[in-house]
Amino acid sequence: MKRRYNDLAGTNLDRLAGISDGIFAVAMTLLVLGLSVPTISSRSTDADLWQALLRLGPSVLIYIMSFMTLGIFWVGQGTQLSRLVRSNRNYAWLQLGFLFAVTLAPFSTAVLARFPTLRVALVEYWLNIVLAGGMLLASAEYGLRAQLFHEGESPELARLFRGRILIAQSLYAFATALCLVFPTWVSITLIVLVQLNYVLAPRIPFLHRF
Repeated sequence: MKRRYNDLAGTNLDRLAGISDGIFAVAMTLLVLGLSVPTISSRSTDADLWQALLRLGPSVLIYIMSFMTLGIFWVGQGTQLSRLVRSNRNYAWLQLGFLFAVTLAPFSTAVLARFPTLRVALVEYWLNIVLAGGMLLASAEYGLRAQLFHEGESPELARLFRGRILIAQSLYAFATALCLVFPTWVSITLIVLVQLNYVLAPRIPFLHRF
């Protein structure tokens, strides 16, 4: 039986991992460009510079939040890729869709850093997280159906991938929804706490069942 071109496309796991690391590296580096060096006069004192740096506080917090966001997704994607034994064209394109969401992170971060008190800015940031999480979950679901993962691990991987992504996305959605009732800083603070949970991985039974 003759093979088609599409049967050969997207099968190189090394290239998929390579472009992923490259895109994450660029996106995480671009985040810092949203932080501007304070502008003060040549006659300014240490106190003036300190006040100018303090005014950067909200932008620094959002930068840290976004760096953790990308770090969490990088670890999540790496975990998924590490369990693959093969890839195909469809899986590669789903992963490229995930990486597309990653490339949007510097923009959504810049918007939120510029307008941290506006709900629309927070919602567009959350939608970026939803897109990335949705594409990562879609990749996992397709990989499970297409038997791209290690044989015998599929039931356990399905539980772990779905549980981790769906719980995280639910927490992000809840945090964002709070901006309808409270100031946006309440939502941003809660998002940061959610991220710290996944970065530090404390032994919280409900959050670490997956």
